[in-house]
Amino acid sequence: MSARGHRGDGRLDRAYACGATVSDRVVVVGAGHAGVQIAASLRDNDFRGSITVFGDESHRPYHRPPLSKGNLSPTNPVDSITLRGPSFYDELGIEMCLGDPVCDIDRDAGKVVSASGRTVGFDGLALALGSSVRTLKVPGADLPGVLYLKNLDDAVVLNRYLAESESVVVVGGGFIGLEAAALARSAGLKATVVECDTTLMGRSVGPLVGGVFADLHRARGVDVRLGASVVEVFERKGKAAGVVLDDGELVEADFVVVGIGVVPRIELAERIGLEIDRGIVVDGASRTSVDGIVAAGDCTVTRSLSVPGVSRSLESVHNATLQAKNAARSLSDVVGDPEVEVPWFWSHQGDLKLQMVGGRDDADRTVIRGDPASGKFSILYFVDGVVVGAECVNKPGDFVLLRKLLNDGGSIDVALSEDVSLPLKQAVIA
Repeated sequence: MSARGHRGDGRLDRAYACGATVSDRVVVVGAGHAGVQIAASLRDNDFRGSITVFGDESHRPYHRPPLSKGNLSPTNPVDSITLRGPSFYDELGIEMCLGDPVCDIDRDAGKVVSASGRTVGFDGLALALGSSVRTLKVPGADLPGVLYLKNLDDAVVLNRYLAESESVVVVGGGFIGLEAAALARSAGLKATVVECDTTLMGRSVGPLVGGVFADLHRARGVDVRLGASVVEVFERKGKAAGVVLDDGELVEADFVVVGIGVVPRIELAERIGLEIDRGIVVDGASRTSVDGIVAAGDCTVTRSLSVPGVSRSLESVHNATLQAKNAARSLSDVVGDPEVEVPWFWSHQGDLKLQMVGGRDDADRTVIRGDPASGKFSILYFVDGVVVGAECVNKPGDFVLLRKLLNDGGSIDVALSEDVSLPLKQAVIA
């Protein structure tokens, strides 16, 4: 056992008193939000063993949401979005192996092998493998000028294209696609969004919000094409010059951005026999099907406790952070229930700030507060008179109130919430 501690030995001693055992060595595979949070939370839990974090990218770990929002410094992009300062890892005794991804795991021997050939043993293993972009499968999709946006290097390339171009076609009307389109418009480019669904952000928001956002983006100069599919990326002078739609129309552009979702990275997990259901199956404590192995972030799905055989995935920084904290609790044998929070998401699309909390799938009543056409409104979703979720557009006060309310188990008076002359806080049931 390493003698290194973090915030004193009190919590560790209490864990030992309850019969907990703490691994000597933890390896974290993945250096994104989830991986870094696992390592940090282990030290918060007074874990005193060795922690080794392997990451695919050579950059210091960084915040990913700014990649699609234009918040990068042109001279030092990593410094402008770094997750932790360089001294953070040294001070906590966390060994960072960046640009050296794990390529093999020997579960029985308890060791990982990296691309450089380094072998590191473990008693506890955390998988924070993240996800890969879903690629466009049409002729011409591999041409120069077809861009994806998943990591810092992608964002740097996108910013260069934005500075040098006059027009872009964005394939996909989800968060990433719409944020890229808004970024293009703010840079003065002509932007066209092609979405095969009949509404924008169909996997994430209700049809009303999706429809309103189509109108709002059009009002800001984006050409939004719904119910249209790309069948080809056409070439001019050896690079992408636009797309061909399923009705035969050619939409010309200087480059193409593809944002059609992500796929959980599960190859290593499959190889060592973990349970997989689209992603790595975990429980509420981020434990996988194998003792001593936890997982967190976009590579996971969480098994439903109420519906047998059903699992859900949540691709958000908030979920990755929460799962990571619970993964660290499981690895360090912290006594008590895992942390639970109502899920929430957000997206900045130019001057449109969308914030969502809770769910809406089973809602039997909807209340709209504000005029959607104004770009400033909230939609509340109720089940049997109890608020279960909300979508807020440029209404951060409503979002903060509803997020706290849902996490505290409170609710809203439906009738009072329909009176838009009253502040929403006056509709809270005491």
